[in-house]
Amino acid sequence: MFVFSADGHIAEPPNLFLDGLPPSLQEHGMHVEVRDGFRYMMYGKKIASKMAINAAPRKITDANGDDFGRANRKGVREIAGRLEDMEHEGIDAEICFPSQGLFLTKIEHPEAELASARIYNDWNNAFLGGHPDTFVRCGILPVHDFENTVSEIKRLAGLGFTAAMLPSLIENGQGIPFYNDGAWDPVFEAAQQYGVVMVLHTGTGREDVRAHKGPGGAIINYTIQACDGMHSIMHLVAGGVLDRFPGAKVACIESGASWLAALAERMDEVYDAHSMFVQPKLSLTPREIIARQVSCSFQYDRACIMSRSVTTAKALMWGADYPHHEGTWPRSKQVVAHLFDGIDISDEDKADILGLNAARLFRLPRPELAIAA
Repeated sequence: MFVFSADGHIAEPPNLFLDGLPPSLQEHGMHVEVRDGFRYMMYGKKIASKMAINAAPRKITDANGDDFGRANRKGVREIAGRLEDMEHEGIDAEICFPSQGLFLTKIEHPEAELASARIYNDWNNAFLGGHPDTFVRCGILPVHDFENTVSEIKRLAGLGFTAAMLPSLIENGQGIPFYNDGAWDPVFEAAQQYGVVMVLHTGTGREDVRAHKGPGGAIINYTIQACDGMHSIMHLVAGGVLDRFPGAKVACIESGASWLAALAERMDEVYDAHSMFVQPKLSLTPREIIARQVSCSFQYDRACIMSRSVTTAKALMWGADYPHHEGTWPRSKQVVAHLFDGIDISDEDKADILGLNAARLFRLPRPELAIAA
């Protein structure tokens, strides 16, 4: 079957954001500050990382001796190496997400945020644009000024992008409206008009992706990110944003997918039981809106396949999360081979989940797949 990975990562050149901003914006964007014996990587005024200047670089390896995150694989930075790894994994095409750029919405200065997003988007276009039948380019959208957001959606569409990232989670105190706020209407209207899928990649938007310390923290910090998609989709549906723009599509990436059925049924339950309090009234049930407009990627999450009678199989997209340790590299073929074991499922649904759903959603231009726009 045709296999499309709905989650893969590339690494930008180390100084892409440091060197790309004009001098007037550098202190507001991603930059380095040295003080008190430490080297700070900053997103505007927010600290991304801190390292003692004289400290030896920290090296974390797994049981096989691989660097954590596998950032040194050729396929993270080179197209030729990436194509080799995809062939090894049995993956025909994929959508690619950034590394450093995942956290650009931490930049609160609107013009520095916009400039940084454009730097990445232009680099992404040059890096992946020569292989449109293999790689889906996904842009980054600025979110601290929605006029900038809309203008970048329009610009990306003009470059042929079919996907762009919004924060997976909006937290209190960030100066960004929650997703149930009508202020998002121009953004989703533009997404609908220009056919750009709004992508919520797990972990983005969080102030601290390692906030939980102590026993179980390593598990808690990653697992809790599955709640990001649930939180944001709940707001987009209940607040009426997706209902007002039925052509706008949203994809939750690396959040798992089994929660989508539970969310749809829970929202339908309360939409009916608390109807006297519900505002705004929706033209469809929450479950119907979710089935029409929301997709989720997953790696090992077989429960979502079993609950597809609620979400439909069309909502589900498999992804490898290359090259990360929580992903399926280098055993994607084995994972895919056993993904449907013991599940009563048609070959059509298998093909959709493994590749065709994502290929259609992101309009991958492969004529042999007969993908409708």
